[in-house]
This record gives sequence, C-alpha cells and structure tokens, in this order.
Amino acid sequence: MPLKLGAYTACLHDRPLVDALDVLRDNGLQSVEVNTGGFLPAPHCPVDLLLSSSRARDDYLATFAERGMELTGLNCNGNPLDPLPGVGPKHAHDLRRSIELAGLLGVRTVVTMSGTPGSDPDAKYPSWVVNPWDGVYLDVLDYQWGVAVEFWKDIDALARAHDVRVAIEMHPHNLVFSPVTLTRLVEATGAANLGAEMDPSHLMWQGMDVAACIRHLGPLVFHAAAKDAALCPGVDVRGVLDSSFARVPADAPEKVPTGIGYWCGAWPSDPAWKFVAVGVGHDTAYWTRFLAALAEVDPDMPVNIEHEDADYSRVEGLARSAATLHAAAADL
Repeated sequence: MPLKLGAYTACLHDRPLVDALDVLRDNGLQSVEVNTGGFLPAPHCPVDLLLSSSRARDDYLATFAERGMELTGLNCNGNPLDPLPGVGPKHAHDLRRSIELAGLLGVRTVVTMSGTPGSDPDAKYPSWVVNPWDGVYLDVLDYQWGVAVEFWKDIDALARAHDVRVAIEMHPHNLVFSPVTLTRLVEATGAANLGAEMDPSHLMWQGMDVAACIRHLGPLVFHAAAKDAALCPGVDVRGVLDSSFARVPADAPEKVPTGIGYWCGAWPSDPAWKFVAVGVGHDTAYWTRFLAALAEVDPDMPVNIEHEDADYSRVEGLARSAATLHAAAADL
C-alpha cells in the first residue's frame, strides 16, 4: 500500500490505548499518532513514565508492534507563543518534552502549531493578524515574527539534537497558517528540522488548492493529516472569516480546553464551513489526487485521519474516513 494510512487517536480518548488501536486495526489502518500535550491531555501516552524509563518505552512500542502498527507521530498542538501565563509556557514545555520523547522512542515526527504571540511586549492576549492593510498591523507582525523566529530557532536546534522533525500544522489563528507563512518561518530561522504537517482541511476552507500547496512546499511536507472540510450555506453571508462563536456552558460534558480557564467556543448553528468525515466534503478522486501529491514528496509518508465530524460517532466517522482513504489509495 502506498503511504502509511492511519489515524490520530484523539477522537478515541474515551477508551484505553489498546482498545483505540484495535479500532484502527479493524479499519485496516497501520499508522498511529498520539497526543503528548498542548491543548489536549495525553491519555494514550504516559509522557512522564516514558521519559524516565527505557523499559517502559520498549513496552509501549511493543503495544503497537504486536498489532502490526507503527507509532509515526507525537502530536503537541498548542500555542507555545501565547502570552497568557497558563497557556504559552506550558505548551512550550510540552513541546520540548515531546521532542525529547520522540527522540527516545525513535519516532521521527512531532506535530504542533507555530503559535501566536500578543501584539506587543505588554500584550495580555494573543493577536492574529490576517489582513494588515493598515500599516499599524505590519508593526504588530514585525514584533510577532521576531518573537516566533527566536523561539523556533531554539526548537529547531532541540529537534536536530534529538534527530526529530517538527511538522507545523498550518492552522488559522496561528502566525503560520499557509504555505507562504510556513516557508517564511523556515527561511527566517534557517531551520533544518522544521516543516509542515499537511492538514488539508484548513487550507480547503481558506480556498487554497491543496495539491498545489503540497507541490509548493515539496520536501518541507514532513507529515500529513486526512481531514475534510465543507463550505456550508452560511458562507453566503458569513464568509469564511466568521467570529459568530459562543461560549460553551460551564457544565458542558465535553469541553475542550485551550489553556487554564479557557475552552473551545461553540460553532454557530448555520456555520460558513465545518469539518466533515473524509469523503463527505470532497470525493474519492480528490483524495486520490491528495495522496498522489504526497507520494511525490515521500512515498512512505504517514497520512493520519483526524476525525472531527460531529454528525458521526467517534468510531463511525473514523470508519467512514478510512473507507474513503483506502478507496483513494487503491486508485493511485
């Protein structure tokens, strides 16, 4: 089978690792990505134990090997540049530990986000600038890029020391949210071990040609996610840059943390776009072209499903996505 098809296990955090792996194996998947900190907890990866014990690392890797599976990535998505004291320092610490652990485990890739600083040295909150037609926002970007370059030079050096590549998800609300900004970060830092995690979903709703993005980045694409997105009727009046989100009630059963005291917001009832199971937003032929473009960069690249479609259960959505990926791979 071309490429390594698998899944990111965050959608299965409601069950133990071995049960999550059985779900993946039942869907014909072999590649596995687990969370190690940042925005999400790490129920499938005991980071402290694995950092401290070579025996625990051997046993952990055996859990995957016994099922014919491979741990291909550690995921530490967060905002390591956030000025909030309960967010940025913790996420940066989690990222450094994830890189160290990946090196010890022999896992080649750590997935993360570039982060977003505040607008100036005294800012309390992160500030995302997307359309700096007013020159004051160019000043903001100059400051933010200065912060980011200093941080990511240090992270690149750490990654090189541990023989690990850091794959940055091009995610809105981050300084790096497109191939252009990803390339800018790599060039500004002179990095050897920083590249892209190719999650197509965020590029889709921004209106980009995903295959063209892959070819633009070329060898800077280190790792890939299989995640679909679809535009909705709400886009007619909202556009894709929409701030109509609401606070999640304090007693909500599945609040997703973003930092100490902060949570993911609730989507509007008629969104401009949404995440969907692989194959719902784009057909199998589209995903064949996606896989073909990735194979041009690295025929052995991991492609891990990230299931976030609320219209499907955890297992159903994963199965729907896996079926599409297998069909797309068969057409290569």
